Amino acid sequence: ELTESVRVSVCVLACLLRLSSLCSLRRIQGHMVSEGLSCTKVGNAGVITLNRPKVLNALNLPMIRHIYPQLKKWEKDDETDLVIIKGAGGKAFCAGGDIRAVTEAGKVGDPLAQDFFREEYILNHAIGTCKKPYIALIDGITMGGGVGLSVHGRFRVATEKTLFAMPETAIGLFPDVGGGYFLPRLEGKLGLFLALTGFRLKGRDVQRAGVASHFVEAQKLTSDLQGNHTVLWPFLPFRLFSSSSVEGILQNLKADGSPFAKKQAETLSKMSPISLKITYKQLQAGASLSLQDVLVMEYRLSQACMRGCDFYEGVRALLIDKDQSPKWNPSSLEEISDQSVEECFSSLGQKDLRF
Repeated sequence: ELTESVRVSVCVLACLLRLSSLCSLRRIQGHMVSEGLSCTKVGNAGVITLNRPKVLNALNLPMIRHIYPQLKKWEKDDETDLVIIKGAGGKAFCAGGDIRAVTEAGKVGDPLAQDFFREEYILNHAIGTCKKPYIALIDGITMGGGVGLSVHGRFRVATEKTLFAMPETAIGLFPDVGGGYFLPRLEGKLGLFLALTGFRLKGRDVQRAGVASHFVEAQKLTSDLQGNHTVLWPFLPFRLFSSSSVEGILQNLKADGSPFAKKQAETLSKMSPISLKITYKQLQAGASLSLQDVLVMEYRLSQACMRGCDFYEGVRALLIDKDQSPKWNPSSLEEISDQSVEECFSSLGQKDLRF
């Protein structure tokens, strides 16, 4: 197993070097282009390029519907040894899903609000179970839907330009795309901290946290080298997130009184209270579930958010009007009953996610 891992790692690095001059390669074949996406063969590597740089390669439903069958095709192809996914434009791998489109659909009952989450999660599962080495080059902004396209793969390659976050509680959502699977499996309470606060990891810290499997300097991928970032996350007191409730975490932060604790308490006070409650329970449950079961759970949560109001309000305040002043409903943790949280996790019966 170690020999196989070393062999694939060498193959990963070789492919990274080849990709730095992708446009000049003559060995590109089987080129397939759709809106915002291209799929090519570079030697024995299948290469997916997210190509919506003006919107930081935000993931939409047409892209999902092209990536999934292509991934399945390459998985069965004897002449494809590995799959690589990367972002175009130099700023982002993928900054998330096309939240605006989902928001508009949810408001009017458009099926997109169900289809997007269902098909995105099915793609996440396909990545997590892909039989071929799957390599995500998370160079630049990697959030939300971009995390789902990368973190479940066998290899996640960060650079000094990588900026990783799961900021969903700020828009009345929860860290989905399998966040309930990988976050509670990070060291200590780091995953819960990232899930509740939306804290941003940068550069080498993405690998140190266990989100990325490899680190490669960006100059080996592109000619544009940016400065490194240092967050020193291993020294932050994540023990403060050891509690049986979100309220308990806030009490720990307030009692500690350190600059770090004050900053995180302030951050949590801005997040959707129901999102915080859902996220806490999601990570608790997800720690002992398979990726498939986590995605079934998260699809139920996505539809609960579509039925609620905080998601629409969060998107309005942060992405549309940009007044940064969402009016959450309920407005406090104390107003949220355990029963109302539990209902978000309830089965959808025939509408549950199926693989």
